[in-house]
Amino acid sequence: MEVVAMASTAFSPLPHHTATTNQDQRPFSRVSVPHAPAVLLERCKTLDHVLQVHAAVVKQGLVQDDLLMFKLLRSYSNSGSTRLAHLVFDRIAEPNVFFWTGLIRSYSVNGHHPQAISLYYQMQGRGVQPNAVTLSTVLKSCSVYFALRDGECIHGHALKLQLVSHVFVKSVLIDMYARCGRVQSARQLFDAITDRNVVAWTAMITGYAKLGDVDAARMLFDKMPERDVVCWNAMIDGYTQHGKCSEALGLFQLMLREFNVKPNEVTMLSVISACAHLGSIESGRWVHSYVRNIGLHTRVRVNTALIDMYCKCGDLDDACYVFDNMQERDIVSWNAMIAGYAMHGKSKEALQLFSELIELKFQPTDITFIGLLNACSHAGLVNEGRKFFESMRDKFGIEPKIEHYGCMVDLLGRAGLLDEAYELVKRMRIAPDPVLWGALLGACRLHGNIKLGEQIASFLMENGLANSGTYVLLSNMFAAAGNWKEVARVRTLMKDNGVQKEPGCSSIEVNNKTHEFLAGDMNHPRCKEIYIMLDKLNELLKLEGYVPQTEIVLHDIEDEHKEQSLAIHSERLAIAFGLISTEPGTPIKIVKNLRVCVDCHTVTKMISKITGRKIVVRDRSRFHHFIDGTCSCGDYWLLAEEDRSLKIACIPRRSLPSSPNQGLDPSEKRFE
Repeated sequence: MEVVAMASTAFSPLPHHTATTNQDQRPFSRVSVPHAPAVLLERCKTLDHVLQVHAAVVKQGLVQDDLLMFKLLRSYSNSGSTRLAHLVFDRIAEPNVFFWTGLIRSYSVNGHHPQAISLYYQMQGRGVQPNAVTLSTVLKSCSVYFALRDGECIHGHALKLQLVSHVFVKSVLIDMYARCGRVQSARQLFDAITDRNVVAWTAMITGYAKLGDVDAARMLFDKMPERDVVCWNAMIDGYTQHGKCSEALGLFQLMLREFNVKPNEVTMLSVISACAHLGSIESGRWVHSYVRNIGLHTRVRVNTALIDMYCKCGDLDDACYVFDNMQERDIVSWNAMIAGYAMHGKSKEALQLFSELIELKFQPTDITFIGLLNACSHAGLVNEGRKFFESMRDKFGIEPKIEHYGCMVDLLGRAGLLDEAYELVKRMRIAPDPVLWGALLGACRLHGNIKLGEQIASFLMENGLANSGTYVLLSNMFAAAGNWKEVARVRTLMKDNGVQKEPGCSSIEVNNKTHEFLAGDMNHPRCKEIYIMLDKLNELLKLEGYVPQTEIVLHDIEDEHKEQSLAIHSERLAIAFGLISTEPGTPIKIVKNLRVCVDCHTVTKMISKITGRKIVVRDRSRFHHFIDGTCSCGDYWLLAEEDRSLKIACIPRRSLPSSPNQGLDPSEKRFE
């Protein structure tokens, strides 16, 4: 009520200023600026404080002072209240270019870019000529809003007013063209600048990086005569956004070690994201420690990024620790933790966290529901998933996006409800994309519905929507049914269309170094030791009753060759390397680019029991935590397989050893 009262006082009817002549380029006609109000405005830290000063200005009859009113407008803008800044502007009878620029800036910095651009045109309509600051401000909005046509128009105004040579105008023009995909235009402007400042360099680097040409961005970066933290951030983020996360971490280390540049919050967000994409837990922990040392550990965005990083690196406990110890949380923090629980198979915890979020009066977003629907999908919670999906529009006013439909198709498909999933796709208010069709096609493969699967695949191929996954799923569907003629036909189509299957690749981090393996890989320096360990494991697995599940090898080859094919899958090589490279009892963490196969899932459970190791595997869709012969997924996804006997293909003939070395020959008592 106090703030409302002050606002009422501050914006009571005021006498308008008398129009001044030649006001559009003169700073201010009255520049007395009483000392006390001006100083107080400079010190205001909250909107409440600004309102109090404004009320005092009105009470003391100081509203005729142009410079004081300009400072008031700027203070409202800096406090995030564009509406109140505009009310101050409306009390000025003949606002000059500085008032107009201040108002345009208010809308721009507070994210209201269309309004900022519109105000620029209104200013022109009033006959007020923009200056270099006006142009650079409105061009920034064009850049962020990707308003290329407006940007080109304003570029023309800058040329007409002979302001395009101003270094800040040219720098923002470079940024605008680069962000809008016109890199050649940006480069022409950049090359024409003789006195390039760091802003121009950074704008050009950012432009190349955003388009994915990180090599061109790095060439420019290396040529820079001087660099500030912003340009370092642009290059590091460019690497991170385009999958070159190792290069991002390397550049960050160079920034600290050789250039002694102090990183800021933006830097750390990019670096933490790079650790998350790499699944590099050791690097992530070092970065977390560094964040604490430089005092950024209380920032909400940094903590949210750490939660996401720990979840993606397989350490759910540390993610929970960061979340539980946050002094302040926003909805993004809650979303990250819900998504983390979902990807680690902790579906009940994800749903419980959502209940807490609602109790605390947070408003869920579309991202919240992606996490919830994924949690339901991983645990087979069909009824709960339906309720969440329906509540999006009915209760929270959130229109489902393609990602939500994809989650629902995945949930229904895994549960075998193919007809319901197909009907949902046909009722969609938006056009389904190849990813969603792929989820339905995958469900057809799981449940052996070849007729529907072939129908979907044909539709995708005829409409140019098919990707490598489409062909692979269709091929696998025919192979599982033993229809090798159709398999050959699909693989011929793949070859004719230049489609290549993504090879399985698994990686493991040991002593801060990432080791990658392909199936049957023979290129690792410790290759001989790895295969010796594999042979030992295979002997122990057979003693425990393991029977290779050759029916999942979808090639027309002999069973013996199928067994050999299974035994050298990339995740098994990574696990064997982990066993010979780490101390006994140390958890082994594997990252795989594809979904783990049924046979490797069974084998990994048994290895965790035999060796006494916790093994964490992050595949394309989720985490699997293998502990003492069980998996955190509860084998739910196996239940959807057409041949349910796959789930129980390996039943141990005798009880497993209670310790890693029990029952072994003395020469074999080593699993480090």
